[in-house]
Amino acid sequence: MEKWMKFLEVNAPRILDLTIEHAVLVGLAILVALLIGIPLGIYLTTNDYLAETVLQIASVMLTIPSIALFGVMIPIFSIINQGIGFVPAFVALVLYSQLPIIRNTYTAIRNVSPEMRDAAKGVGMKTHQRLLRVEIPNAFPVIMAGIRTAVVLNIGIGVIAAYIGAGGLGVLITQGISRGDNYLIISGSVAVAILAMIADAILLWIQKRYTPKSIA
Repeated sequence: MEKWMKFLEVNAPRILDLTIEHAVLVGLAILVALLIGIPLGIYLTTNDYLAETVLQIASVMLTIPSIALFGVMIPIFSIINQGIGFVPAFVALVLYSQLPIIRNTYTAIRNVSPEMRDAAKGVGMKTHQRLLRVEIPNAFPVIMAGIRTAVVLNIGIGVIAAYIGAGGLGVLITQGISRGDNYLIISGSVAVAILAMIADAILLWIQKRYTPKSIA
């Protein structure tokens, strides 16, 4: 215990810096993934054939091992001198986020009660009004569940990004493995787990706070 306290006393600032770096990488990737995935998921509810194709592509993307996808990104982004570091890791995390966000958005909007849609049409709501006032509020819990899945998934996958120089908490784990230092490995792993739990708790609070009381 005394060794742990000494280790944390020396390394706490570095662990905090890497945690912030990890959170920024994941947070920016999720933000872009939301800007792509939610509108796409909504649009797919109007095109069943395209929906099946897009969801299959997103499913295949998620099955690609993270280290392999990061490896593919290196030669692609080397063309613009960004082969390692933030950019390839960011793009990979955006791609990994797509399936849970698109699938949950698509499923949630499709499963909104037809009676609610008919009632909205009956009071003269236009398509965009019906979407914003009826469909999205009722689909919100399921959409948020997809976002929470994507965030927790990316926090874990983001660890691998350290292998391509993207920083984050994976640095502690990779350095711990190369040096045979269990303190680094455990501190990095615990920090990743705590970050994932905090992010999920915040998103769960948002989900409960903004879910309409009628469907809560």
